[in-house]
Order: sequence, then structure tokens, then C-alpha cells
Amino acid sequence: MIKEFKEFISRGNAMQLAVGVIIGGAFGAIVGSLVNDIIMPILSLVTGGIDFSNLFFTLDGSTFDTLAAAQEAGVAVVAYGNFINAIISFIMIAFVVFLLVKGINKLQREEEEVKEVTTKTCPFCASEIALEATRCPHCTSELPEAEVVTE
Repeated sequence: MIKEFKEFISRGNAMQLAVGVIIGGAFGAIVGSLVNDIIMPILSLVTGGIDFSNLFFTLDGSTFDTLAAAQEAGVAVVAYGNFINAIISFIMIAFVVFLLVKGINKLQREEEEVKEVTTKTCPFCASEIALEATRCPHCTSELPEAEVVTE
């Protein structure tokens, strides 16, 4: 079992996963701060001062001014405002990840487009050959210019 564990740890995947989890935790903290410290106050201003974190109701019917006061009193509460904050945080994280993936994909496409075509495909044996070749080195067929398919 120790040998298997050493093999597992020595693979690059375990380290990549560990780095991903650590960065994901830090990223979650950043987005959480973005939502709680920037977006929610703006949203509260737009909605007329609603503070989502203080939206709650007590299960016994009693009333309190703030969620903290209700929790301090030991009353069972449903803090649906915190749930709304969590949904907004999730949407923000998903949107930022979407933008990152979209940007990375765009960069990869641009790199692929920049690569210069230096080979062509032999129409007879489908081997990859140099652009300048007039005869295929694999099947020795003569390569007419009109029939050569470039990649």
C-alpha cells in the first residue's frame, strides 16, 4: 500500500490536483470578497438598501432586527439571504471561470492559426511530406501540384 501511495504521489496528476485545489480556494475567497464587498453593496443600492445577508425568518415566529441578534438569542432561523448571497457567488465564480476558459481557448486558437504550414499530405498514401516535395518519400508517387492537399 505504501508503494502504491508513493506511485500515486509521484505522478504529476496528484500535484496538479493539489495546486488546483489550493488555487481554487484562493480564487473562491477573491470572488467571495468581490460579491460581498463590491457587488452586494451596489445591488443593495439599486434595490433600495436591501441587505441580503439580513434576510431571514425565525421558525418560532419571533422578530429580530438582524440575523446576528436572532442567532445570538439562540432562535432557529432560515437565513435565505445568505443563500441568495451563495447563489450570486456561484454565478459570479461560474462566469469568471467561463471568461477564463474562453480567453484561454481564444489564445490557443490564435497560436494554432499562427503556426506556419510546412507540410502537405500525399494524396496517394496520406503521409505527411515537405511542401517542396515533388515525389513522396514513403510511396514514391509523383506528386502533381493540383492533387496535393495542404493541411
